[in-house]
Amino acid sequence: MAITSSAKKAWRQSLRKKEYNDALKKKIREAMKLVREAKAGDTKAVATAYKAIDKAAKKGLIKKGTASRRKSLVARSLKTN
Repeated sequence: MAITSSAKKAWRQSLRKKEYNDALKKKIREAMKLVREAKAGDTKAVATAYKAIDKAAKKGLIKKGTASRRKSLVARSLKTN
C-alpha cells in the first residue's frame, strides 16, 4: 500500500481514471453490440458507435489505428446487416 501522501494521491487519481476508462470501454462494447444487432442502413447505431470510438481515441484509451479499424468494421457491418 502507498505510504507517502503523494503516492496515496496518485493511487486515488488512478482509481478515478480507471473508473472513467472502464466506462468508456463499456460504451464502445455496447455500441458495437448495437451495430451487430442493427439492420442495414441503421445510421443511429453507427453514429453512436462512431462517437464512442472517436471519444476513446481522443482520450488515448485506444490508438488511432485501432479506432480506424473499428470504425471500418462498423461501416462494413452497416452494409451487410
